Amino acid sequence: MNLFLTRTESSALRRCISMLQVSRSGFALSLLLGVTALGSAIALGGTAAWLIARASQQPPVLYLTVAATAVRLFGVSRALARYLSRLASHKVALAGMDALRGNLYDQLSEAPTATLTTLRRGDLMTRAGSDVDEVGNVVVKTLLPALVAAIVGVGTVGVVTIISPAAGVILACALIVSGIVAPALIARSVRLAESQGAQARTDIAATTLAVLEGATELSLAGTLDHAKHSLARSENDLSAALTRSARLSALARGLDVCAMGAAVVGALLIGIPQTTSGSLAQVLLAVIVLVPLSSFEGVAELTPAAAQLVRSAQAATRICALLEDEAPPEPHDIPDGQTVIEARDLSIGWPDGPTLATDISLTLRPGSSLAVVGASGIGKTTLLATLTGVIPPKAGSALINGVPAWGAKRDQLTNHITMTAEDAHVFATTIYENLRVARASLTRDEASDLLTRAGLDQWVNSLPDGIDTVIGSGGTTVSGGERRRLLMARALAAPAPILAIDEASEHLDAATADRLMETLLTPSADRATLVVTHRLSALDQADHVLVLAAPEPGGCARVAAQGTHEDVTRTLPAYQWALEQEEQ
Repeated sequence: MNLFLTRTESSALRRCISMLQVSRSGFALSLLLGVTALGSAIALGGTAAWLIARASQQPPVLYLTVAATAVRLFGVSRALARYLSRLASHKVALAGMDALRGNLYDQLSEAPTATLTTLRRGDLMTRAGSDVDEVGNVVVKTLLPALVAAIVGVGTVGVVTIISPAAGVILACALIVSGIVAPALIARSVRLAESQGAQARTDIAATTLAVLEGATELSLAGTLDHAKHSLARSENDLSAALTRSARLSALARGLDVCAMGAAVVGALLIGIPQTTSGSLAQVLLAVIVLVPLSSFEGVAELTPAAAQLVRSAQAATRICALLEDEAPPEPHDIPDGQTVIEARDLSIGWPDGPTLATDISLTLRPGSSLAVVGASGIGKTTLLATLTGVIPPKAGSALINGVPAWGAKRDQLTNHITMTAEDAHVFATTIYENLRVARASLTRDEASDLLTRAGLDQWVNSLPDGIDTVIGSGGTTVSGGERRRLLMARALAAPAPILAIDEASEHLDAATADRLMETLLTPSADRATLVVTHRLSALDQADHVLVLAAPEPGGCARVAAQGTHEDVTRTLPAYQWALEQEEQ
């Protein structure tokens, strides 16, 4: 395998193949049927050659009956075994794909929350879709054909060697060239096309888009010709990569044909003198000449098998990249008692990203509310993710009941905190069932009350099925504002003592946003609320407001002010100005 793959690809492919959990009995049956099919094809060729040569000697017809019957038997068994082999191998591959997807989902479910939150949906769909299929195809299109060709090839060489040792050696050399050298060239060809070609296509797409969208600006700046030259270079790189790939592919196919021809010509050159001298029967000459033609039927499958091996290995590498992030610390318990969130000299930022804000200290106790405000991109959502244990701190500490939020047992974390992200998912089910996601014991009356608190009562009453109305996946059948308020109602349904919400007022008009914020910030003895928001006018209901700001553009943010809404309005002119703009 290392002849065709890099060490990284080989390791990744082995790991993914182990996660396929291939049925040994199913694979063995597929292999047996494949060997039977290819063996029948070779036996058919050899028997037919013997029959033709023997018939030329005009023996009694009954003498040829057994050989003629064998030809028909081998023909039928070849077709039947090939059909059954396809059924068995595809069953094994499909079951393996299901197992790999299951293993992938299981491992992702145990992955650090930082991995899950930074994972793009497109990447996940690609990994769980086409990449898993490519890895599964390695069973059907690479492993089985290679093993079948190897087993039958060795057997064929053995039979030919018994008849004529010299012809057997020639056949063995030809099969090695066709079954190893040619596939290795094809693998290199595919790698060139996948690596260099893919990069060139990316450059072409990016440059073309830049030229199309900014032709006027580029022309005025005098850089349009430079962009065109860059596009031409990328096209030349793509053409060169494809040319190199095509040359290797053509060489591989040429070697395949030459090897087959060499096996036949070599058998003739060896067999004719042996026949003339009487050391080889005439009918056996036909056998050692025509059998190689049939033996190359299995070897011909190795060229596309090598191409599939490279594609499968690259897919396996991408899958393993999802599973090789740094493991989180050993999960720890959260002490019992009233839930308290603290930040001490906290620095925040996404893993492998820059530090967005530093020197953050705060405390959120039961019955209180905290609003985090600041400019877009300043780090508000990142702070929310850090305080709730989604990502680790850059420095300092984010604590829940005195222990680090990062690394806390996930089930305990969800019992203490309910977090609603800005892009939280709305499920393709009824309104009622969407609320029951947060609390399975939620009654219909409680659901109706929560929808009223979220300002959705009139909308729900206007629907033909009320709270039993089915919503499209992702909330595609409702407006942005209705979707947002539905998510807020679901958050309010959760039993956790800490309610953390990112951009609760997004997609809402000013009046509706203020009413919803007042609902969320209404004091509750058994619940604390942590809200990230751009809207300031309703924050007089919050117990505490924390403002993040950067001292200079592009710099690291710090706490510009914190305290009650009135305190921040009085001490921070920028906050007062933004509030006045909202009220106009």
